[in-house]
Amino acid sequence: MKIKKLLVANRGEIASRIFRTCRQLGIETVAVFSDADAEMPFVRDADEAIRIGPAASRESYLRIDRILEAAALTGSNAVHPGFGFLAENAEFAQAVIDAGLIWVGPKPHAISAMGLKREAKEHASAAQVPVIPGFSVTDDVGHLREHANQLGYPILLKASAGGGGKGMRIVRNEGELVSAAESARSEAKNAFGDDALIAEKYIERPRHIEIQVLGDEHGNVVHLFERECSIQRRHQKVVEEAPAPQMTDTLRAQMGDAAVSLCQRIGYSNAGTVEFVVAPDGQFYFLEVNTRLQVEHPVTEGIIEGLDLVEEQLRIACGEKLGWTRERLDQARRGASIEVRLCAEDPSANYLPQTGMLRDFHFPSQWLSQPWLRIESAVQSGTEVGIHYDSMIAKVIVQGPTRADAIGRLRTALRQLSVHGLKTNRELLLAICDDEVFQAGALHTHFLEERGLASRVLEVSALSAAVASLFLHLQGERERVLPGIPSAFRNAGARRYPTRLQRGESAIASSIRELARAPGQPRRQFVVESETGSQAIALIGIHGAEMVFEHAHRVQTARVTASAQEVSVTLNGVIADWQRIPRFKDTSGESAADGCVAPMPGKVLRVLVQVGEPVEANAPLLVLEAMKMEHTIRAPHAGVIGELRVIPGDQVVGQQLLVILSEPAA
Repeated sequence: MKIKKLLVANRGEIASRIFRTCRQLGIETVAVFSDADAEMPFVRDADEAIRIGPAASRESYLRIDRILEAAALTGSNAVHPGFGFLAENAEFAQAVIDAGLIWVGPKPHAISAMGLKREAKEHASAAQVPVIPGFSVTDDVGHLREHANQLGYPILLKASAGGGGKGMRIVRNEGELVSAAESARSEAKNAFGDDALIAEKYIERPRHIEIQVLGDEHGNVVHLFERECSIQRRHQKVVEEAPAPQMTDTLRAQMGDAAVSLCQRIGYSNAGTVEFVVAPDGQFYFLEVNTRLQVEHPVTEGIIEGLDLVEEQLRIACGEKLGWTRERLDQARRGASIEVRLCAEDPSANYLPQTGMLRDFHFPSQWLSQPWLRIESAVQSGTEVGIHYDSMIAKVIVQGPTRADAIGRLRTALRQLSVHGLKTNRELLLAICDDEVFQAGALHTHFLEERGLASRVLEVSALSAAVASLFLHLQGERERVLPGIPSAFRNAGARRYPTRLQRGESAIASSIRELARAPGQPRRQFVVESETGSQAIALIGIHGAEMVFEHAHRVQTARVTASAQEVSVTLNGVIADWQRIPRFKDTSGESAADGCVAPMPGKVLRVLVQVGEPVEANAPLLVLEAMKMEHTIRAPHAGVIGELRVIPGDQVVGQQLLVILSEPAA
C-alpha cells in the first residue's frame, strides 16, 4: 500500500505544510478550496486544486461528499484531514476508508472513543489516568443548576465534540450559568455541528501541558515529550514551546507514561496529542485527546532531530512500523523550540478579529534562510483576510540550544516581520518575549490577563512619522509629473508640501521642504518639519515597499505601504499605522453616536432586545459571529432601543449601524 496522490481536506498553512513534505517524498498533491480561498497561496502550492463550494465551511470544507468527489475526480488514493474541520470526524474517516482510499489519521474507532470529551474521560479513568471531576450537561436547567452547585464554582463548560476554545465558558456563579450554557451550546453547534456540553471543576491558574504521541498499526506507541501551551487567550493557544519550562524529569515520565497507556488502551495509531492540565500543586489531570496533527506540531519537530511528523503520519497510514523508539527519541532530543501564532486581531480590543487586505506581509530573505527559523503562513502580500475562517495568519517557529537562545531568536524574528493593512498581535508577541515572568518560565493559563501585556504599545519614533510623510510626498510627486517633462525638473526648495497624519490620539502636521543640491551631491535631501521637531532625510532610493535613506549619518531601510486612508511604516522593528487626514473633512455617512456599530464584518446570530425596551449600560444587545467566534455587542450607555437595523441571519460590514439607542427618559 503506497500513497501516490494525496488530497488534503483542509486549507491555509496546514495544507501548504503537508504539501511540502509530499514534495520531498515525491507524492502528488491535491488542494480543495472554497470560493473565499480561490486566491490563497495553498491553492497554488498543490499540483492540482478543486473548488468544493461557497465560503461558508458547512457548504465546502465540512461537505464529506464534495471532498470525496474531488478525490475521485483527481484520482487521489489518500486523504489527509489536516487540523480543524473534519479532522476529528469519525464519519469522515470511515467514508474515506469505505471509498477505498488511504486515511491518514487514527482509525474511526479511536476518533469516536476520544472524540467526545465525556467518553474520553471514561477511557482515561479506565487507563488509570487522573481526570477532573465533572458531569455531562443536559437540556434540563434544573439538573444543570443542581450538579453545578454540587461540583462547586467556578466551573468550566466545554463543547464535548471539539476544542480550540470554541464552545467554552468559565462560570463563576449560578447567575451566569444558564446564559453561559446557551452561548456555549450555540458556538459549539456552529463550530462542530454538535451542541453537547460537559462541565468540569475549573482549576485556577493551571498549566496546559500536552504530550505528542505516535502509534502504528502493529501496537507500538511512543510519546515524543511534552509541549507547554499555557499562554492562551479566549482558551486558544498563543505561544507553545518544548520542553516545558520548570518541567521535572519525574513529571515528564509520569505524563508520558499516562499518555501512552491511554493510547494503548484504545488501540491508537497515527499522530495524536494527549492534553493535560497541571494544578499549582503539581497534580496533573487528563483534559482531552486531539486525534489529529496539532497546530503546534513544529515545536516537537524542533527538539527532535530528523523528525517530520507529517512524514511519520504518511508512513503509518501505509502500514509501516514506527521507526522511532524510546531510545532513539531520547538520543535525538536537542535544545528548545518556541512557536507563536500570528493572528489578525486587536489584543487591545479584547482580541477582536480583523479583516481586510494585507498590503504587506514580508520577511527578509536573509532571515528566512536561517536554519533555526521556520515560517508557516496562510497569507502573502495582497491576501484578503475574510470573516469565514480562523484569525491565525502565520506561525513563527524558532529553535535554539537553550530556551533563552530561542527567546532571543524569536524576538529577532518578530522584529524582522512587516505586516501592514491589518492589526495583528505581533506587538503582543514581542511583549511576551520581553516579559521577565515569561523569561523565567512561570507560566499558567491566565498569564496574559495577569501580566497586562495586551495593552502594551511599542514606542513609535518621530522619524517614523517623518518617513511616512515623505513617502506620501514622493508618491504624490510621481503622480504630479506631467507627460513629456522629466521628473528631475523641480523648483527645489521653492515650496513646502503639507501632510497630516493621525495615530490614536496623536495628530501630526508636517511640511516637507527639499533642499537645493550641492555640487556633486547625488542624493535628494529633504527636511520634514513638524511640532515634534525637524528630521533631515537624504533619499537613497525606493525599491517597491522598501525606502532606503540616510538619517543622522546612518543608512536605514523602512518598509512603507499606503492606501487611500492609511500609510504604514516598519522601521527598526516597530510598525506604525498612520491615518491620512484629508484637507477637508468628509461629513458623509451616518453617525453612530446614538447607537451601536459592528466592530467588524460578521453574521448576526441573535438579537437580544426589542424596540422600546430599556437597557442598562453594557447590556448585551445582539451577538455577531465572525472568524468562528461569537462576539456580544453591548450598549455603550443606558437608554431605550429606538430602532433595530438588523435581524438574525443578516451579514453586516464593519462599522455598520446595528441599533439606535436613545437616551432614557428623564
